[in-house]
Amino acid sequence: MELRKTFQIEAAHRLPHVAPGHKCGRLHGHSFVIEIAVEGLVQPSTGWVMDYADLKALFQPLFDELDHQYLNDVPGLENPTSEILAIWVWDRLQSCLPGLHEVVVAETCTSRCVYRGH
Repeated sequence: MELRKTFQIEAAHRLPHVAPGHKCGRLHGHSFVIEIAVEGLVQPSTGWVMDYADLKALFQPLFDELDHQYLNDVPGLENPTSEILAIWVWDRLQSCLPGLHEVVVAETCTSRCVYRGH
């Protein structure tokens, strides 16, 4: 069974390693949508893989660190591409979230990346 929960953060960033004149090199913001996927067995005692509230609680410290922030100032996100943000989220959740299967980061309605671990 796979369980998914979606979070939205508002954040600014710029990409410091793009070619001169590239639009992403300028300061801009996104309504990033971050989706966390967990795989596991449905527990007979509860009827679920895990409580969505527990997943929300595990993500909350990350949300607090990212939401309404300049991502380039967050340690580990000096080059805050969607790919690096997905890895950053994964690295912070994997030890406390058994069954973590996938982190999806969408920076627009049509552009997203999917990370499934190392």
